[in-house]
Amino acid sequence: MTSERRWDPNVASPNLISAPSFTAMTLQRWISPLLCCVLVLVVGRQASAQVVDYTEVPDWPNPATSAAGTPAAWNFGQVAAVATSTNGYILVLHRGAQPIMSFDNGGRFVRAWGDGLFSNGKIMIIGPADRVPGQSGYSAVYGAAGCHACGAHSVRVDPDGNIWVVDAPGHVVYKMSPQGRVLMELGSKGVAGMSRNTFNLPTDVAFGPNGEVYVSDGYGNARVVKYTADGQYTLEWGHRGTGPGEFGLPHNLVVDAEGRVYVTDRDNRRVQVFAPDGEYLTEWPDIGVVSALFMTEEQQIWTGGTLRNLEGVALARLPGGNGGHGMTVTDAGEVFVAQLAGRVQKFVE
Repeated sequence: MTSERRWDPNVASPNLISAPSFTAMTLQRWISPLLCCVLVLVVGRQASAQVVDYTEVPDWPNPATSAAGTPAAWNFGQVAAVATSTNGYILVLHRGAQPIMSFDNGGRFVRAWGDGLFSNGKIMIIGPADRVPGQSGYSAVYGAAGCHACGAHSVRVDPDGNIWVVDAPGHVVYKMSPQGRVLMELGSKGVAGMSRNTFNLPTDVAFGPNGEVYVSDGYGNARVVKYTADGQYTLEWGHRGTGPGEFGLPHNLVVDAEGRVYVTDRDNRRVQVFAPDGEYLTEWPDIGVVSALFMTEEQQIWTGGTLRNLEGVALARLPGGNGGHGMTVTDAGEVFVAQLAGRVQKFVE
Protein backbone atom coordinates (compact mmCIF):
# COMPACT_ATOMS: atom_id res chain seq x y z
CA MET A 1 0.00 0.00 0.00
CA THR A 2 1.49 3.30 -1.05
CA SER A 3 1.34 6.16 1.43
CA GLU A 4 0.08 9.56 0.30
CA ARG A 5 2.80 12.17 -0.19
CA ARG A 6 1.89 15.77 0.49
CA TRP A 7 3.68 18.32 -1.65
CA ASP A 8 5.19 21.51 -0.23
CA PRO A 9 5.85 23.99 -3.06
CA ASN A 10 8.75 25.50 -1.08
CA VAL A 11 10.55 22.14 -0.80
CA ALA A 12 12.51 20.87 -3.79
CA SER A 13 11.47 17.57 -5.28
CA PRO A 14 13.68 15.85 -7.87
CA ASN A 15 10.66 13.99 -9.15
CA LEU A 16 8.98 17.25 -10.09
CA ILE A 17 11.70 19.64 -11.20
CA SER A 18 15.43 19.51 -11.61
CA ALA A 19 16.06 23.04 -10.44
CA PRO A 20 17.77 23.38 -7.04
CA SER A 21 14.61 24.84 -5.47
CA PHE A 22 10.93 25.32 -6.38
CA THR A 23 10.01 28.66 -4.84
CA ALA A 24 6.62 30.31 -4.41
CA MET A 25 7.61 32.78 -7.12
CA THR A 26 8.17 29.91 -9.54
CA LEU A 27 4.80 28.45 -8.63
CA GLN A 28 3.15 31.81 -9.26
CA ARG A 29 4.64 31.87 -12.77
CA TRP A 30 3.05 28.48 -13.46
CA ILE A 31 -0.33 29.15 -11.90
CA SER A 32 -1.03 32.66 -13.24
CA PRO A 33 -1.56 31.57 -16.88
CA LEU A 34 -3.65 28.65 -15.63
CA LEU A 35 -5.88 31.00 -13.64
CA CYS A 36 -6.32 33.18 -16.71
CA CYS A 37 -7.44 30.16 -18.75
CA VAL A 38 -9.89 29.14 -16.04
CA LEU A 39 -11.25 32.69 -15.85
CA VAL A 40 -11.80 32.82 -19.61
CA LEU A 41 -13.54 29.45 -19.49
CA VAL A 42 -15.85 30.51 -16.65
CA VAL A 43 -16.70 33.84 -18.26
CA GLY A 44 -17.41 32.09 -21.57
CA ARG A 45 -19.72 29.63 -19.86
CA GLN A 46 -21.54 32.44 -18.07
CA ALA A 47 -22.03 34.34 -21.33
CA SER A 48 -23.38 31.29 -23.12
CA ALA A 49 -25.67 30.53 -20.18
CA GLN A 50 -27.35 33.88 -20.73
CA VAL A 51 -28.73 32.61 -24.06
CA VAL A 52 -32.13 31.10 -23.26
CA ASP A 53 -33.11 27.89 -25.00
CA TYR A 54 -36.66 27.06 -26.11
CA THR A 55 -38.34 23.66 -26.28
CA GLU A 56 -40.82 22.40 -28.87
CA VAL A 57 -44.43 21.63 -27.98
CA PRO A 58 -45.32 18.43 -29.86
CA ASP A 59 -48.39 17.74 -31.98
CA TRP A 60 -49.49 21.23 -32.96
CA PRO A 61 -52.09 21.80 -34.34
CA ASN A 62 -54.72 19.34 -33.16
CA PRO A 63 -55.61 16.65 -35.73
CA ALA A 64 -58.22 17.30 -38.38
CA THR A 65 -61.38 15.19 -38.39
CA SER A 66 -62.16 12.68 -41.11
CA ALA A 67 -65.61 12.06 -42.64
CA ALA A 68 -65.87 9.09 -40.29
CA GLY A 69 -65.27 11.33 -37.30
CA THR A 70 -61.79 9.97 -36.64
CA PRO A 71 -58.56 11.98 -36.20
CA ALA A 72 -56.76 12.79 -39.46
CA ALA A 73 -53.59 14.59 -40.52
CA TRP A 74 -53.67 18.10 -41.97
CA ASN A 75 -52.64 18.10 -45.62
CA PHE A 76 -50.63 21.28 -45.52
CA GLY A 77 -48.78 22.15 -48.66
CA GLN A 78 -45.52 23.96 -48.05
CA VAL A 79 -46.13 26.19 -45.02
CA ALA A 80 -44.71 29.53 -46.13
CA ALA A 81 -45.53 31.79 -43.18
CA VAL A 82 -47.43 32.28 -39.93
CA ALA A 83 -48.86 35.34 -38.17
CA THR A 84 -50.81 36.19 -35.02
CA SER A 85 -54.17 37.91 -35.42
CA THR A 86 -55.41 40.56 -33.00
CA ASN A 87 -57.70 37.99 -31.33
CA GLY A 88 -54.71 35.72 -30.70
CA TYR A 89 -55.38 33.18 -33.45
CA ILE A 90 -52.48 31.73 -35.43
CA LEU A 91 -52.77 32.31 -39.17
CA VAL A 92 -51.10 29.58 -41.20
CA LEU A 93 -50.27 30.40 -44.82
CA HIS A 94 -49.66 27.25 -46.84
CA ARG A 95 -49.48 26.29 -50.51
CA GLY A 96 -52.58 24.15 -50.87
CA ALA A 97 -56.37 24.15 -50.61
CA GLN A 98 -57.78 27.07 -48.61
CA PRO A 99 -54.29 28.54 -48.17
CA ILE A 100 -55.07 30.80 -45.18
CA MET A 101 -55.98 28.77 -42.10
CA SER A 102 -56.76 30.00 -38.60
CA PHE A 103 -56.17 28.07 -35.36
CA ASP A 104 -56.25 29.09 -31.73
CA ASN A 105 -52.89 28.87 -30.01
CA GLY A 106 -53.85 25.55 -28.46
CA GLY A 107 -54.19 24.06 -31.96
CA ARG A 108 -57.97 24.04 -32.43
CA PHE A 109 -59.03 24.75 -36.03
CA VAL A 110 -61.15 27.89 -36.43
CA ARG A 111 -61.65 28.55 -40.16
CA ALA A 112 -59.92 28.73 -43.56
CA TRP A 113 -60.20 30.75 -46.76
CA GLY A 114 -58.25 32.06 -49.73
CA ASP A 115 -59.00 29.70 -52.63
CA GLY A 116 -58.35 31.56 -55.87
CA LEU A 117 -56.45 34.39 -54.18
CA PHE A 118 -52.92 33.25 -54.96
CA SER A 119 -51.26 32.48 -58.27
CA ASN A 120 -50.14 28.96 -59.14
CA GLY A 121 -46.65 30.07 -60.09
CA LYS A 122 -43.62 28.68 -58.26
CA ILE A 123 -40.37 30.46 -57.41
CA MET A 124 -37.34 28.65 -58.80
CA ILE A 125 -33.58 29.02 -58.61
CA ILE A 126 -31.75 29.67 -61.87
CA GLY A 127 -28.84 27.25 -62.24
CA PRO A 128 -25.37 28.78 -61.91
CA ALA A 129 -24.52 28.00 -65.53
CA ASP A 130 -27.60 29.90 -66.74
CA ARG A 131 -27.27 33.01 -64.59
CA VAL A 132 -26.42 36.42 -66.00
CA PRO A 133 -23.71 38.14 -63.90
CA GLY A 134 -25.18 40.88 -61.76
CA GLN A 135 -28.76 39.74 -62.38
CA SER A 136 -31.18 37.80 -60.22
CA GLY A 137 -30.60 34.13 -59.55
CA TYR A 138 -34.36 33.54 -59.28
CA SER A 139 -37.33 33.27 -61.59
CA ALA A 140 -40.74 31.55 -61.56
CA VAL A 141 -42.54 28.81 -63.47
CA TYR A 142 -46.24 28.90 -64.28
CA GLY A 143 -48.98 26.71 -65.71
CA ALA A 144 -48.44 22.97 -65.58
CA ALA A 145 -44.97 23.47 -64.06
CA GLY A 146 -46.42 25.39 -61.10
CA CYS A 147 -48.53 24.17 -58.20
CA HIS A 148 -51.76 25.08 -56.43
CA ALA A 149 -51.52 28.40 -54.49
CA CYS A 150 -47.74 28.26 -54.66
CA GLY A 151 -47.69 32.06 -54.89
CA ALA A 152 -48.32 32.21 -51.13
CA HIS A 153 -45.12 33.62 -49.63
CA SER A 154 -45.76 35.81 -46.57
CA VAL A 155 -48.53 36.75 -44.13
CA ARG A 156 -48.41 39.67 -41.65
CA VAL A 157 -50.92 41.42 -39.41
CA ASP A 158 -50.71 45.21 -39.05
CA PRO A 159 -51.40 47.12 -35.80
CA ASP A 160 -55.03 47.67 -36.86
CA GLY A 161 -55.61 43.94 -37.26
CA ASN A 162 -55.62 43.91 -41.07
CA ILE A 163 -54.12 40.82 -42.70
CA TRP A 164 -51.51 41.28 -45.45
CA VAL A 165 -50.34 38.50 -47.76
CA VAL A 166 -47.67 38.43 -50.45
CA ASP A 167 -48.12 36.53 -53.73
CA ALA A 168 -44.53 36.37 -54.94
CA PRO A 169 -44.95 34.95 -58.50
CA GLY A 170 -48.20 36.94 -58.79
CA HIS A 171 -46.17 40.16 -58.20
CA VAL A 172 -48.78 41.51 -55.79
CA VAL A 173 -49.39 42.29 -52.11
CA TYR A 174 -52.93 42.17 -50.69
CA LYS A 175 -54.31 44.00 -47.67
CA MET A 176 -57.36 42.25 -46.19
CA SER A 177 -59.77 43.00 -43.38
CA PRO A 178 -59.63 40.73 -40.30
CA GLN A 179 -62.52 38.85 -41.91
CA GLY A 180 -60.50 38.25 -45.10
CA ARG A 181 -62.04 40.81 -47.50
CA VAL A 182 -59.48 42.37 -49.87
CA LEU A 183 -59.17 46.11 -49.14
CA MET A 184 -56.13 47.13 -51.18
CA GLU A 185 -53.55 45.79 -53.63
CA LEU A 186 -49.96 46.91 -54.03
CA GLY A 187 -48.38 45.96 -57.33
CA SER A 188 -50.17 44.78 -60.44
CA LYS A 189 -51.34 41.17 -60.37
CA GLY A 190 -49.62 39.11 -63.03
CA VAL A 191 -47.43 42.01 -64.21
CA ALA A 192 -43.71 41.95 -63.44
CA GLY A 193 -41.86 45.24 -63.33
CA MET A 194 -39.75 47.66 -61.33
CA SER A 195 -41.86 50.79 -61.04
CA ARG A 196 -43.94 52.50 -58.38
CA ASN A 197 -46.84 50.18 -59.19
CA THR A 198 -45.15 46.93 -60.18
CA PHE A 199 -42.97 44.36 -58.43
CA ASN A 200 -40.94 41.43 -59.65
CA LEU A 201 -41.39 38.48 -57.29
CA PRO A 202 -41.87 40.39 -53.98
CA THR A 203 -41.14 38.61 -50.73
CA ASP A 204 -42.48 40.36 -47.60
CA VAL A 205 -44.31 43.37 -46.13
CA ALA A 206 -43.80 45.37 -42.91
CA PHE A 207 -45.30 48.39 -41.15
CA GLY A 208 -43.76 51.53 -39.70
CA PRO A 209 -44.82 53.26 -36.46
CA ASN A 210 -46.84 55.87 -38.40
CA GLY A 211 -48.62 53.41 -40.67
CA GLU A 212 -45.98 53.32 -43.40
CA VAL A 213 -45.87 50.16 -45.51
CA TYR A 214 -42.59 48.61 -46.67
CA VAL A 215 -42.36 45.88 -49.31
CA SER A 216 -39.24 43.81 -49.97
CA ASP A 217 -39.21 43.34 -53.74
CA GLY A 218 -36.64 40.66 -53.61
CA TYR A 219 -36.48 37.65 -55.93
CA GLY A 220 -36.62 39.43 -59.28
CA ASN A 221 -35.66 42.91 -58.14
CA ALA A 222 -33.42 43.75 -55.17
CA ARG A 223 -35.02 46.72 -53.46
CA VAL A 224 -37.24 47.92 -50.63
CA VAL A 225 -40.26 50.06 -51.60
CA LYS A 226 -42.00 52.38 -49.12
CA TYR A 227 -45.65 53.47 -49.28
CA THR A 228 -47.98 55.55 -47.17
CA ALA A 229 -50.69 53.83 -45.15
CA ASP A 230 -53.16 54.31 -48.02
CA GLY A 231 -50.78 52.85 -50.61
CA GLN A 232 -49.17 55.95 -52.12
CA TYR A 233 -45.58 55.46 -53.30
CA THR A 234 -42.98 57.33 -51.23
CA LEU A 235 -39.50 56.09 -52.05
CA GLU A 236 -37.33 53.04 -52.65
CA TRP A 237 -33.77 51.91 -52.16
CA GLY A 238 -31.38 49.09 -52.97
CA HIS A 239 -30.00 47.18 -55.93
CA ARG A 240 -28.26 43.86 -56.39
CA GLY A 241 -24.81 43.47 -54.93
CA THR A 242 -22.84 42.69 -51.78
CA GLY A 243 -21.94 46.15 -50.48
CA PRO A 244 -23.69 48.28 -47.86
CA GLY A 245 -27.25 49.01 -48.94
CA GLU A 246 -27.11 46.37 -51.69
CA PHE A 247 -28.97 43.06 -51.63
CA GLY A 248 -28.41 39.54 -52.83
CA LEU A 249 -31.99 38.67 -51.85
CA PRO A 250 -34.04 40.93 -49.55
CA HIS A 251 -36.25 38.14 -48.23
CA ASN A 252 -37.87 39.56 -45.07
CA LEU A 253 -38.20 42.88 -43.27
CA VAL A 254 -39.46 44.31 -39.98
CA VAL A 255 -39.56 47.82 -38.48
CA ASP A 256 -38.80 48.84 -34.89
CA ALA A 257 -40.59 51.45 -32.76
CA GLU A 258 -38.18 54.16 -33.92
CA GLY A 259 -38.83 53.43 -37.57
CA ARG A 260 -35.58 51.64 -38.36
CA VAL A 261 -35.97 48.97 -41.04
CA TYR A 262 -34.29 45.56 -40.65
CA VAL A 263 -33.90 43.51 -43.84
CA THR A 264 -32.73 39.91 -44.17
CA ASP A 265 -30.28 39.90 -47.06
CA ARG A 266 -30.51 36.14 -47.30
CA ASP A 267 -28.04 35.40 -50.08
CA ASN A 268 -25.43 37.62 -48.41
CA ARG A 269 -26.06 35.92 -45.05
CA ARG A 270 -26.70 39.12 -43.12
CA VAL A 271 -29.30 41.54 -41.75
CA GLN A 272 -28.99 45.16 -42.85
CA VAL A 273 -30.42 48.08 -40.86
CA PHE A 274 -31.74 51.27 -42.47
CA ALA A 275 -33.23 54.59 -41.45
CA PRO A 276 -36.85 55.21 -42.55
CA ASP A 277 -35.58 57.08 -45.62
CA GLY A 278 -33.41 54.15 -46.70
CA GLU A 279 -30.10 55.44 -45.34
CA TYR A 280 -27.80 52.54 -44.54
CA LEU A 281 -26.98 52.40 -40.82
CA THR A 282 -25.29 49.11 -40.02
CA GLU A 283 -25.45 45.36 -40.58
CA TRP A 284 -25.19 42.09 -38.71
CA PRO A 285 -22.84 40.03 -40.90
CA ASP A 286 -22.26 36.29 -41.08
CA ILE A 287 -25.45 35.20 -39.30
CA GLY A 288 -26.22 32.43 -41.77
CA VAL A 289 -29.02 31.94 -44.27
CA VAL A 290 -32.08 33.50 -42.61
CA SER A 291 -35.53 33.13 -44.22
CA ALA A 292 -37.68 34.43 -41.35
CA LEU A 293 -37.76 37.68 -39.39
CA PHE A 294 -40.08 38.83 -36.61
CA MET A 295 -40.11 41.89 -34.32
CA THR A 296 -41.47 41.20 -30.82
CA GLU A 297 -43.40 43.60 -28.59
CA GLU A 298 -40.24 43.83 -26.46
CA GLN A 299 -38.35 45.23 -29.47
CA GLN A 300 -36.30 42.11 -30.00
CA ILE A 301 -35.93 40.36 -33.35
CA TRP A 302 -36.14 36.71 -34.23
CA THR A 303 -33.64 36.16 -37.04
CA GLY A 304 -34.55 32.64 -37.99
CA GLY A 305 -33.90 30.44 -34.97
CA THR A 306 -32.04 33.11 -32.97
CA LEU A 307 -33.58 35.93 -30.94
CA ARG A 308 -31.46 39.11 -30.90
CA ASN A 309 -31.61 42.56 -29.39
CA LEU A 310 -31.54 45.59 -31.67
CA GLU A 311 -27.73 45.53 -31.65
CA GLY A 312 -27.73 42.00 -33.04
CA VAL A 313 -26.63 40.25 -29.83
CA ALA A 314 -28.08 36.74 -29.42
CA LEU A 315 -30.52 36.35 -26.51
CA ALA A 316 -32.27 33.04 -27.16
CA ARG A 317 -32.40 30.24 -29.67
CA LEU A 318 -34.70 27.56 -30.98
CA PRO A 319 -33.46 23.97 -30.98
CA GLY A 320 -32.10 22.45 -34.11
CA GLY A 321 -33.33 24.79 -36.81
CA ASN A 322 -32.91 28.04 -38.67
CA GLY A 323 -36.38 29.38 -37.95
CA GLY A 324 -38.06 28.03 -41.05
CA HIS A 325 -39.62 30.29 -43.70
CA GLY A 326 -41.76 32.45 -41.41
CA MET A 327 -42.30 33.15 -37.70
CA THR A 328 -44.70 34.76 -35.24
CA VAL A 329 -44.85 35.25 -31.48
CA THR A 330 -48.01 35.42 -29.35
CA ASP A 331 -48.63 37.79 -26.44
CA ALA A 332 -47.79 34.87 -24.15
CA GLY A 333 -44.35 34.52 -25.76
CA GLU A 334 -45.08 31.31 -27.69
CA VAL A 335 -43.06 31.07 -30.89
CA PHE A 336 -44.58 29.54 -34.04
CA VAL A 337 -42.45 28.59 -37.03
CA ALA A 338 -43.57 27.84 -40.60
CA GLN A 339 -41.66 25.02 -42.25
CA LEU A 340 -41.69 24.48 -46.00
CA ALA A 341 -41.64 20.75 -45.20
CA GLY A 342 -45.37 21.16 -44.54
CA ARG A 343 -45.68 21.65 -40.81
CA VAL A 344 -45.94 24.29 -38.11
CA GLN A 345 -43.80 24.15 -34.98
CA LYS A 346 -44.66 25.67 -31.60
CA PHE A 347 -41.95 26.54 -29.07
CA VAL A 348 -42.03 27.78 -25.47
CA GLU A 349 -39.31 28.78 -23.02
